[in-house]
Amino acid sequence: MIANEEMGPRLHHRAAIDEQLVGVVPWRRRRLERAGFDGALADALARDRRIDVQALLKLVARGCPPRLAARILAPLDGETGSSR
Repeated sequence: MIANEEMGPRLHHRAAIDEQLVGVVPWRRRRLERAGFDGALADALARDRRIDVQALLKLVARGCPPRLAARILAPLDGETGSSR
């Protein structure tokens, strides 16, 4: 019983972390859509943890078209890191 009691909080803590991360992608997507990114591009960028959303928003605020901003800040070929 002691082993189960020790493992319980860890499992619960892991679930709490995952629930917190779930809200990040919609928040990132909303920010991008408000800045002028179309829905599909905003969704793809929001899900990719390699993308610096703040840098995208700064480029767009300075007049860069959203698609071009996404291309400028796209990860180099062969890099991995999309959401898992």
